[in-house]
Amino acid sequence: MNVDPIVLEIVEGTLASIEREVETAIGRTARSPMIRDAHDYRAGIHDRKLRKLTGRSYSALVHPVARDYPLETMRPGDVFFHNDVYLSEGGIGHLPDLCVTVPVFHDGEVVAFVQAFGHHDDIGGACPGSMPSGATSVFEEGLMVPPIRLRDAGVPNEAALKIMTRNSRMPDSLAADLDAECAACLMGARRLTDLFARYGRQTVEACFDAIVEKTTETFRREILAKIPDGTYVWEDYAEHDGVDEPRLHTQRITLTKVPDRLIIDFTGTSPQAKGPINHCGDYADGNFLKKWLAPILRNLADTPERMAELDVNEGVVPLIEMRFPPPGTLLTPVFPAPTNARTFVILRLLGVLAGVLAKAVDGRMPADQETIRYTGVYGTDAEGRPYLMREVLGGGSGGRYYADGEDTIHVVPDSRNIPVEFAESRWPFVVERLGLAVDSGGPGRYRGGLGYDKHIRMLRDANFMSIADRSVLSCWGVKGGQAGRPFSVVIDPGGPNEREVDALADAEPVRAGEVIRIRTTGGGGWGDPLTRPYDEVARDVAWGKVSVTGARDDYGVVMAGDRVDEAASDALRATLRSRRTGDQPFFDRGPGYARLSGGRPWAEVDRV
Repeated sequence: MNVDPIVLEIVEGTLASIEREVETAIGRTARSPMIRDAHDYRAGIHDRKLRKLTGRSYSALVHPVARDYPLETMRPGDVFFHNDVYLSEGGIGHLPDLCVTVPVFHDGEVVAFVQAFGHHDDIGGACPGSMPSGATSVFEEGLMVPPIRLRDAGVPNEAALKIMTRNSRMPDSLAADLDAECAACLMGARRLTDLFARYGRQTVEACFDAIVEKTTETFRREILAKIPDGTYVWEDYAEHDGVDEPRLHTQRITLTKVPDRLIIDFTGTSPQAKGPINHCGDYADGNFLKKWLAPILRNLADTPERMAELDVNEGVVPLIEMRFPPPGTLLTPVFPAPTNARTFVILRLLGVLAGVLAKAVDGRMPADQETIRYTGVYGTDAEGRPYLMREVLGGGSGGRYYADGEDTIHVVPDSRNIPVEFAESRWPFVVERLGLAVDSGGPGRYRGGLGYDKHIRMLRDANFMSIADRSVLSCWGVKGGQAGRPFSVVIDPGGPNEREVDALADAEPVRAGEVIRIRTTGGGGWGDPLTRPYDEVARDVAWGKVSVTGARDDYGVVMAGDRVDEAASDALRATLRSRRTGDQPFFDRGPGYARLSGGRPWAEVDRV
C-alpha cells in the first residue's frame, strides 16, 4: 500500500509522542528514587508482528508474552507482567527489571503493544537491591515471575501482587511503581487506539511497515556502506565475577561485512562465569541484542547531527546476522546461572562492537566509555526505619575523531544521578562533593570525558554496596589515545580507617562520620595526546579537568602559572616521543590489563 507521506509523518510523530508521554507519566507517578529520580526505566511501542516501532531508546520484547498468551486470547484491559530472565527471550537482563505489557485493540483484535520496564528497588534475594555480587545461582537473586496476567480484563491479580510485595524489602515502592507503569501503559494504549480510530487499521499498519522499512534502507545506505567488506576481530573483557579472583572474562566479536549485512560472530567468548555477570543473549536469534548493539553503528553517520536523527527500531534486524557459541558461555548461560551483574557483559559488548568497527574504518569510532555501575548505601534511619539508596552513576564517554568525550554520561538514556537536595532530605547522609574526577579522562588529541567524584558522609552506621566493573581494567583509548582512569571507592579517605572497597561489594560497613569517596571511570582518549594543541591543554587546566601534573606527564605541556611554557613543552614532547619504542598498538588498555594478562601490555587483536 502506498503511504501518504504526510500521514506517515503524523503516525511516526504520534508514536514518538506516545512513548514520551508514557515515560513522563511513569516518572511523575512512580515512588522509588531509582525510577522517579534516576529514571532507570524505558518504554516501547510494538506492532502486532512484535516489531519495535519506536527508536529513541531500547526496550524489552513482547515475544515472551505472545509466546505464552496467543494474541487471540487477549482481551481489552489485560496487563501482562514478567521479569524471568530465562523466559524473557533476552529482553530482560536481571530480576529487578520488572516488565509490563499492554495489548492495544481495534475492532476487537490486537493491533499493537505498549510496554515498559523499570529497575525496581528490590524483588527479594540474598541482599537488599536483589543484586548479590557473589551469587552463584539465579535463585539467590530474587523472585522469578514468568509471563502472567497482572490484570485480567481490567481486574487486578491480587494474589500475584501479594506474592511479589511479600518478597520485596521495599513493598510499598514496588507496588506503587508497578501501578505507575501499568497506568502509564494503559494510557499509551488508549492513545494508540485513538490513532487507529482516526486513520483506520490498514493505513496505520501500512505506516508501521514504512517506518521499519525506512530504517532498514537508511542504515544500509548511510551506515553499512561506510564499512569495507571483510572480516575483523576484536575482544574486550570483564575483570571479575564476584566469585573467582579477578581475571579476563573474554567477549569476542568476529565482524564480517558483506554487501547487504553485518555478520556478528561471538565465538571465542569465555565460558559462563560462576558469578552473576552472565547475559542471556542468544534468544530469538539475538533479536534484542541486535537492537541493543545497533546504536553503535550510528557513530558512522556523516555528522553528529545526522547521528542524532537516526532511529533504531526493528528495521535494523534484517541487516545483522548473529552467530552464537554453544550453550555455556557468558552470552549463552545455562539456567540457573546468575545474571544480576550482566551489565559487565551486555554493555561491554557495545565497546567490543565499537572497537572492531574502529579497526574496519581506521579509527573513525569513539574510544571506550564505561558501562553502568550501581552504588548505594542501606541501613536504618533515625526513626529505626529501613532504607535503601541506590544510584546509577555515569562516567566519561570516549574521545571522538572530531571532539573530546562528554563528562559524566549515563549510558541509560535520560537517566541521571539522584539530586543532592532530595538525597539529603530522605537519607541519613550528606553529599559533601559532587564534581568531576580530575585527570580521569584518557589523554588524547581528543581527551576522554571525565567521571564523577562524589563524597558521601554518613550520619549513621550503614552498609555500602557496589556493582561495578572497570576497577582494574580501564576504558580503552584508540589510535594513539590512552586509556582513562578506572573506577574506585575509598572509605574514610585520609582518615585513620582509610580503606579501598572492592568494586563488587554487598555489605561494606561504614561508620557514622566516615566519608565514602566514589570516582567513576573516565573515557578513553582518541589520537596522540602529544598532538593536542597547547591552548586546549591550558584550557583543561584552567577548567580543573586536567591537573598541572597531568598536563606535563600525559600531554607534555609545561605550565608556567596560567600560561604554557612553549619552549619547555616543545622540548618535553620531543623527549617523550623519543622514548616510544616500536610500533604502538591501535588500542591502549591501560596498566590494569598487564596485571590480569600475565604481564602482556596488549592483546594480539589490538594491532590492526
